[in-house]
Amino acid sequence: MFDLAKEIIKGNPIAIARGISLVENESSKVQEVMKKIFPYTGRSIIVGITGAPGSGKSTLADKLIGLLKKEGKKIGIVAVDPSSPFSGGAILGDRIRMMSHSTDPEIFIRSMATRGHLGGLAKTSGEAITILEAAGKDFILIETVGVGQDEVEVVKLADIVLVVLIPGVGDDIQAFKAGIMEIADIFVINKADSPETDKTERQLKAMLDLGLKNKDRPSVVKTIATEGKGAESLVGEINEIISRRDQKFKASRKKKMISWLLKDIVSEKIYKAVAENVKISEFEGYIERIYKREIDPYTVADEIIRRLKKAS
Repeated sequence: MFDLAKEIIKGNPIAIARGISLVENESSKVQEVMKKIFPYTGRSIIVGITGAPGSGKSTLADKLIGLLKKEGKKIGIVAVDPSSPFSGGAILGDRIRMMSHSTDPEIFIRSMATRGHLGGLAKTSGEAITILEAAGKDFILIETVGVGQDEVEVVKLADIVLVVLIPGVGDDIQAFKAGIMEIADIFVINKADSPETDKTERQLKAMLDLGLKNKDRPSVVKTIATEGKGAESLVGEINEIISRRDQKFKASRKKKMISWLLKDIVSEKIYKAVAENVKISEFEGYIERIYKREIDPYTVADEIIRRLKKAS
């Protein structure tokens, strides 16, 4: 009999794919599998790759995979794509770019659809990462969908965050906002063969000096991902960050991910409990009453919570 949890722990690609599919489809079977594999998690280095659409995140990820593979690392990739408006599934552009690695048994690539979830990540990204960790991946790369300043959610999952920029697009530093500036461990200026590169680098460093006076300034690495230029320097910078961080810092990052995952699981369970105890017609009735200002949403929420407590 095919024991899914055991096969995931062995690193079986078919089992990993099945496990992530169960998570995406919100299968009732997934909870028992996740319970069994969870003790085998927490040892991977998770690298978030975020930035505006068209900045070359997928091409850069492809080069990082190749270099990490040369170092003998086992690698998992979660590439979050926009949802198809027809099927709700992922548009597999990112996986196509990384196809040259798809036959390697130590590299697992999965495209996941956002399915309307904001923040550049799929709702189930955390659980997919848990499965890849249990499968023994040394590095897990998360590439976000590319939604600009809203992509800050990636910091909840990643140990190291790369923010990818390109020179000479939009406003001087692509309309940088405080949130996206503060999550970066490394800024990558990709397509660095542009004549605007030096100007962009100067402006970026000036903004970092102004905005992050009391914090360690993130490093800035220039790359031309299509040619592989700068990719080795970027891997070197990632390894340098890993080596200089102490256990206390690493534990803090891992606890943040666990906190996010736990909140997400609790929210999902509460939502399901509400759906089981409040009929759709009744819920729509509440909406109608709130719309007419006969009642406020806070009172309705309290009433639903009281009902859940009684039911338990």
